[in-house]
Amino acid sequence: MSEPTHSMTQTVDRAGKYLTFRLANEEYGIEILHVQEIIGMVPVTQVPQTPLFVRGVINLRGKVIPVVDLRRKFGMQSIEDTERTCIVVTQVSHGSEKVIMGFIVDEVSEVLDIPASEIEDTPDFGANLDTTYILGMAKTKGSVKILVDIDRVLATEELTQLNEAA
Repeated sequence: MSEPTHSMTQTVDRAGKYLTFRLANEEYGIEILHVQEIIGMVPVTQVPQTPLFVRGVINLRGKVIPVVDLRRKFGMQSIEDTERTCIVVTQVSHGSEKVIMGFIVDEVSEVLDIPASEIEDTPDFGANLDTTYILGMAKTKGSVKILVDIDRVLATEELTQLNEAA
């Protein structure tokens, strides 16, 4: 029996449960194991000298956590928060430690169990587009969902900046 290829192994590793959410007209998903909780929008305290995609910090049960606006991080147009806007509180790996942070999304959809057979590699968009934070594309329920590697959405320098701000 031959050894599985790297891409085959990667596809199997990507199978699992994903929290799906909407940004603009697109559906995204993050591995449910990274999700700590989902909260409605709360007042966010702005922090000076942080990148534009950082909305600020919130007090979550006595712990100050940074909050990133995923629309801004992904280069999308900002919109006013709605009653469906929420913060997905996640654990992000930063080196050997776990960092708690929130990501603002337009709305949370559902939790899907996505098998490896429904996940394809990210298409090549050319050299100028950074897709390192995309795990793959899930073809499920008649649409395509962009699976996000939440650990790679922010670069190491950005995570360090956010930790210092919080």
